[in-house]
Parts: sequence; structure tokens; C-alpha cells
Amino acid sequence: MPQARLIDYISEPLLVCIFVALLWLQSRFPLRRQHFSALRRLARNFIFSLPGFAVVRLATLPVPMSVAIWAQDRHIGLLNWLVVPGWVAGIATFLLMDYAYWWWHWANHMVPFFWRFHNVHHTDLDLDVSTAARFHFGEMLFSVGFLSLAVTLFGIAPIMLLVFFITFEAATLFHHSNWRLPIRVERALNHILVTPRMHGIHHSIVERETDSNWGTIFCWWDKLHRSLRRDISQAEITIGVAAFRDDQELTVGKLLSLPFKEQRPWRLPTGEIPERQPRPASELQP
Repeated sequence: MPQARLIDYISEPLLVCIFVALLWLQSRFPLRRQHFSALRRLARNFIFSLPGFAVVRLATLPVPMSVAIWAQDRHIGLLNWLVVPGWVAGIATFLLMDYAYWWWHWANHMVPFFWRFHNVHHTDLDLDVSTAARFHFGEMLFSVGFLSLAVTLFGIAPIMLLVFFITFEAATLFHHSNWRLPIRVERALNHILVTPRMHGIHHSIVERETDSNWGTIFCWWDKLHRSLRRDISQAEITIGVAAFRDDQELTVGKLLSLPFKEQRPWRLPTGEIPERQPRPASELQP
């Protein structure tokens, strides 16, 4: 089956269904109080994401899929060198790729050029499943190169890349959602997965909190690098970037041009730096 049909008939319909389900769940069981019109934000994030969707459809998966086929045919990459059972290769694919994405997310925050584009994602003044689509098309283009390199180095099989991609995007939708899971369920899941409460901390206007919880599927990498935070109540979190608190500055046109403008320091418009006193680490707060 051609790559395009795999994407059209499997990936896209499944992710749309997950998006709609999470949209309903977060409306029925909201985690954080929303401060802006959900319908207006949904429309803005959808319109803004259209160029990014085009990049995903035309390049983000098709190009690495072609690279994966090329690497497999030429026996290039770690998993193409090793003789292992299929289930071992599948587990290795998820671990290697998710860990690589942890570093890619870290780089999008720590490398100033990449942050120009990733900053757009964080400027959303509320956080819900629609934020998962709010990525600048420039960031999506850069991710094509990253993903192609990772696929080549690790020797990821084409079918496993598709399975990983669908899981990765589903996890992104899930942890961006404003769905209030029962706290016991979320605490149980958070031994393995990145959850909405955990990722909510990552979207805080407090910089030290934003610079934590970089995982996408598994939370293990943040535990490994001591960047895991689960000690902030969702009621205490203000979502967004400190320097962008005016909704009028976050129109579709201004968001598209934001990476190409002078970047602002991490301060509120008043000049204040938002801070929160460190506290002892604890389990996810309600």
C-alpha cells in the first residue's frame, strides 16, 4: 500500500477520532478553569495549524518514511544491523524514538533559534487539546530533518515508524487535553506516561516550570534527567508565556510572524518575573 494511503486511511482518521473524543471529555470533565472563549481559541488554533497540517501531510511523515525504506533497503542504522525478534525491534523503536524526541523538545526550548518557533506553541493562554495542533509550520519543517536523521541512525522500519507516529501524535493530543482524570488514575498512569496534569506544569508562565516535563509518551526520560515536576496544583498554574499576556497580540497573522520578530525576555508586561517558591517534590497535585 502506498505511503499516502497509509496516512490517509489509518493515521489521519484515527487521530481525528481521538481529537474529537478528547474535546468531548475535556468539556465534560475539565481539569483547569478556562479563561478565554474555547470556541474562539479552537477556531484560531485550527486556522493557524493549517500550514502545519500541510507540512505534516506532505513532508513530516512521508519524507522520513521514504528515508526508512531507503535505510532498510541498504541495511543502514542500528536496528537494521542487529538481528532481533520483531517484538524487540518494536519496543526498541518506541524507546529510542521517544527518547530522541525528548532531546528534540529540550532543544526547542534551549536553542534560541528553535525557541523562536516553539514559543508560538506556548503562547496559548489556555491549554487544551486544540493546543496540540498549535505548532508553527517552521517548527514542523525543522522536525522533518530531525525525524529523518533519527530514523536513519536507529534503522527504524517503515511500518514501525507509522505505528510510532500515530502513538506519538495520540499522546500529544492526550497530554495537552484539559481532561480531568481521577487523581488516582493519573498518578497510576504517570509511573509510565506523560499525563495532562504533568504537561500542564510544562505550560506554566514560571520559567523553571516550563523547563521541565519535556517527555511526550513516556515520563521516564524526565525522571532520568531530573527534570520531572509533579508538585504544582493545576489551580496554581497560569498557562502561557510571561511576555505575551494580551490576546490581541496572538492573532493568526501575528503568530505566523512571531518567530521573525525580536524576541522578548521572560518577563510579564509589567517587568515582573513570575516565580514560585520551590517546594519538596511530591506526587501529582489534584
